[in-house]
Amino acid sequence: MEIKLAETAGFCMGVRRAVDIVLDIAQHETSRRIYTYGPLIHNPQTIELLKSRGVQPVESIEEIKDRQNAILIIRAHGIAPAERKKIKESGIKVVNATCPKVGYVQSIIKKHTALDYTVVIVGDRQHPEVDGLLGYTGGRGIIVSTLEDIDKLSCPDKICVVAQTTQDWDNYNRIVEKIKKICPHAVVFNTICSSTEQRQAEVIAMAGEMDAMFIVGGKNSANTRRLADLAQKRQSSTFHIETPAEMENINFGPFNRVGVSAGASTPNWIIDRVMDKIMEGQSRKLKNLGKLLNLWISAVKTDLYSAFGAGCLCLVCMLLQGMTVKLSFIAIASLYVYAIHVLNRLITRKPAGLVGSFREESYDRHKKIYLYTALLSIAAALALAVNNGITVFAVLFIISLAGVLYNMNILPAHWHFRSLKDLPGSKNISMSAAWGIVAAILPALDKNDSIHPGLMVAFCFTFGIVFIRSAMSDILEIQSDKLIGQETIPVFFGKTKTLTVLKIISLILFILLLFSYPAGWTPSLSLFLLICILYIWICFQFCDKKAVLSGAVKEGLLETSYVIAGFCVFLWRIF
Repeated sequence: MEIKLAETAGFCMGVRRAVDIVLDIAQHETSRRIYTYGPLIHNPQTIELLKSRGVQPVESIEEIKDRQNAILIIRAHGIAPAERKKIKESGIKVVNATCPKVGYVQSIIKKHTALDYTVVIVGDRQHPEVDGLLGYTGGRGIIVSTLEDIDKLSCPDKICVVAQTTQDWDNYNRIVEKIKKICPHAVVFNTICSSTEQRQAEVIAMAGEMDAMFIVGGKNSANTRRLADLAQKRQSSTFHIETPAEMENINFGPFNRVGVSAGASTPNWIIDRVMDKIMEGQSRKLKNLGKLLNLWISAVKTDLYSAFGAGCLCLVCMLLQGMTVKLSFIAIASLYVYAIHVLNRLITRKPAGLVGSFREESYDRHKKIYLYTALLSIAAALALAVNNGITVFAVLFIISLAGVLYNMNILPAHWHFRSLKDLPGSKNISMSAAWGIVAAILPALDKNDSIHPGLMVAFCFTFGIVFIRSAMSDILEIQSDKLIGQETIPVFFGKTKTLTVLKIISLILFILLLFSYPAGWTPSLSLFLLICILYIWICFQFCDKKAVLSGAVKEGLLETSYVIAGFCVFLWRIF
């Protein structure tokens, strides 16, 4: 089984830049209505998400009633200069999000039009980018889409040839070659975006190697359709899909090697869900191994894997403190973590059908079951806490209550943040603290001991690896979090700075574990736990590079750091 994800799949630079501009305005602009001149990008799911943020697409300025209190964003495709002038004269504030690569083509046309050149634009007649480019030709522009169009072309003394930035490279070469036969003095510019060239070349190469190709992106996206056409020419089993729901009836049986690429307007979360579906389809062919893989992925999707990981960390924390292991505390940690994870996902779920995480389908189908099992789990955890003393129960009850308050709008209405969950990084910090309390502090309360170095090492270790896992998960979802307005640490500080902070935290944990045993704070188990930190350093590669893994697998691998901590206990007992 081989699943290959194209390096170039997903948002191109121009689309990412336009989306970032719009989201930055949506985050800080409170007094004006925000509009885009046409759909910002050719992806219906992203457009719906932007609408949920108050960003509305319009086809003309006549649709905007209060023009003095409006911001109109020019999309990445750009517009004609006459249209831009009309918009400015209307009193609407204009923000230009035209892709720099499109802007470069505009400048070429503008320059050569001023020098009395006739400009030939090779592109799709109905595409908004071509329509905008044509506006720079001063009425002397000609659109060429096929070789047949050239037959109608006269040969003026001065002729300049440019391409729509998302044109098919081979098609452009054929057209240019024919133009030069008629007009040998034509000035030709290669204005196809390098990202488009790379994307097309990668799809062509993959289609020749794979048993099936999946091209992901909007059915109204010209560059996505072109990718599907290129793949279809070399691989008959090519599927152009817009959402994972379209994959339900596809038989993966004949395919041993599957390639995936996506258009320049396709967001990462849709690509991840497609990878999940392919993974499910391929795992059915692995028989017993496939069943184990599906069982593991199901545990990740339902948060049972997190609960198991919490139990492993609680075991580690008790041993780091030199305590006798009590199964009741392991059960409390597992039940509590399961409950808070499920309840938080139910409360803070992303818009259904728009940002489809790998858990969405399961939560949609079994919402009541999740709710009831979460409530039963928290009740069982509190009941077990009572049996271990009133102090243990009180602390667990307080942090459970704090979890409820965390999601409520308790801050003043005029503040930018209404609840604690809206504060950047609050989710990561509060969740890590909760794990640290149930895994390290609750067992210590049973002994009625004062604070000691072993307790601090246990708490810091749990807090640190949970914080790292949580923030790394946010890095993987940074694109969708930006679109829905969720203020995570990577959204607030950026991916690079967040990764730097996480690497520093992991280094501090490594040093703490390395020296805690020689210092007499913990047993030698702390040395075995260095394996856990080394594993986390391997996981950093998921964030630095585009890993060919589904969202569920990536999340599961991150959560495996908890299970590895438990495995370190096993190694420690043996040696």
